[in-house]
Amino acid sequence: MEIPDNHRTRWVILPPLTPLARQNLSAFPPILRQILYNRGFATDAEARAYLRAEVLFDTSPWLLTGMEAAVKRLEQALEAREGIVVYGDYDVDGVTATAILTDVLRRLGGRVRPYIPNRFEEGYGLNAEALETLASEGAQLVVSVDCGIRSYLEARRARALGLDLIITDHHEPSSLIPEAFAVINPKQPGDRYPEKDLAGVGIAYKLVQALSERFAGRFEPDEYLDLVALGTVADLAPLVGENRSLVRRGLQQLAQTRWQGLFSLANLAGISLKNVTATHIAFMLGPRLNAAGRLESALDALHLLLTQDVFQAGQLAQKLEIQNRERQALTRKIQQEAEQLALAEEPDAPLLFAVHPEFNAGVVGLAAARLVEMYYRPAVIGQRGEKTTRCSCRSIPEFNITAALDRCADLLMQHGGHAAAAGFTVRNDNLDALSVRLKTIAREQLAGLDLRPTLTADMEVQLADLHPDLLKYLRYLQPTGYGNPEAVFVTRGVQVKAVRVVGSENKHLKLVVSDGRLTFDAIGFRLGHLADRLAGQVDILYTFELNEYNGRSSLQLNLKDVKPSGLPD
Repeated sequence: MEIPDNHRTRWVILPPLTPLARQNLSAFPPILRQILYNRGFATDAEARAYLRAEVLFDTSPWLLTGMEAAVKRLEQALEAREGIVVYGDYDVDGVTATAILTDVLRRLGGRVRPYIPNRFEEGYGLNAEALETLASEGAQLVVSVDCGIRSYLEARRARALGLDLIITDHHEPSSLIPEAFAVINPKQPGDRYPEKDLAGVGIAYKLVQALSERFAGRFEPDEYLDLVALGTVADLAPLVGENRSLVRRGLQQLAQTRWQGLFSLANLAGISLKNVTATHIAFMLGPRLNAAGRLESALDALHLLLTQDVFQAGQLAQKLEIQNRERQALTRKIQQEAEQLALAEEPDAPLLFAVHPEFNAGVVGLAAARLVEMYYRPAVIGQRGEKTTRCSCRSIPEFNITAALDRCADLLMQHGGHAAAAGFTVRNDNLDALSVRLKTIAREQLAGLDLRPTLTADMEVQLADLHPDLLKYLRYLQPTGYGNPEAVFVTRGVQVKAVRVVGSENKHLKLVVSDGRLTFDAIGFRLGHLADRLAGQVDILYTFELNEYNGRSSLQLNLKDVKPSGLPD
């Protein structure tokens, strides 16, 4: 499969706001007015609530099905000094949720221990053998966080062992809800809680809120919002509604965090917590916390969050830093090897499929994401074991990978996920048939489509529109990320005054652009391959930002794409 050498992307500029919306939003500056309209706000009241990150619906934790039963059972366990286990997942969402609930229950005097399964030995979610071990060691109550909603058999095993199980989770339930003491998940049938897209740590926080009301004066739930922000952003929960409110408040809390481990981790990453953003979480803090669970055990990440010992925090942060570099190198290696395997098998395949015994199961999803970015095709990469293969999948908007896996359910041991990302386990004797069927489904659904990534811009502007006051308005959009994108602009016909490549392997593009009066520096991460095509006048698609480096600040364009002027969008 050949990567086209010409312009690979499609630009879409959102339509201008309607006359009615222009009238309703007349109190706002024109550029901000258009951005607000693009985000779905067409009245003054809606727009102001969005800019303040206010939630306009009832967020009482008691609206969640199972909350009352869960809190009463925890009260009983705390009073009787029962053994409580907080059972979490090994990603940032699960680790932060585990840390929050463990810390709260300890502050309430509970005999509590956290438990996070090993990705490589136990796999995802509740594990029957782990539950047996925990019961034999004296556990009487297990509270899951960020997992459990599909653990029907494991819930029955817990009951047989005499363990009470409280499940808190945010993943999609199946048709069977586990027979647990209580199940808290806003996506379960009949649940009245209005926000359905909380992360796992967000669900844990709702339980913490309920406990704070029942144990009034013992702790403030807002103390934990920094960890809520970490888990929510890292898990790509949409930054709208309650999530956006929690993350904005969490970033403020992160600036004054009491978690010693976060100080140490931010220091190694070169981040000032006073100015931390959701982008810092997504690309710097989150990957470092995730690295432990991807390569070894997530317990190091959990211990980093829970420790108050400065020396231990420094050691653990350094270990995560090293593991993150190893993870980056391993991801590159697997990406390259998977690319060779997939293309050697079928160069023009509509779906890239590669498995190998030496692929690390903790990073195959990251490698698959890289291949999707390179080829704009769905990608499946997995580690082939002696009898079974575990794979991670990443996809494009035109192809729902989980729906495709549903059509292959007869070949799979288990599977689950979302439209853009999924995972599955398959017996090796079904592996070839699965590859053929998935490619056939992809070929059917993608046939005739112009498969190129689409980049969406809010509006066209002139360089003269880019002034410091605009940056002030753009800050009200924060936190931006999945579900609430940054403002993106297009400017046509600017002159390239200087061009060079920077970074390792010349991956990044540096430009100086001008309209004849104003000049701006521009950086294009991972756009270095475009450098030899840029001369004369170009069209640029970018975000507008403040670049802070070595104590100096300057206005900068962060390029998402650039093409010669006159080339169709």
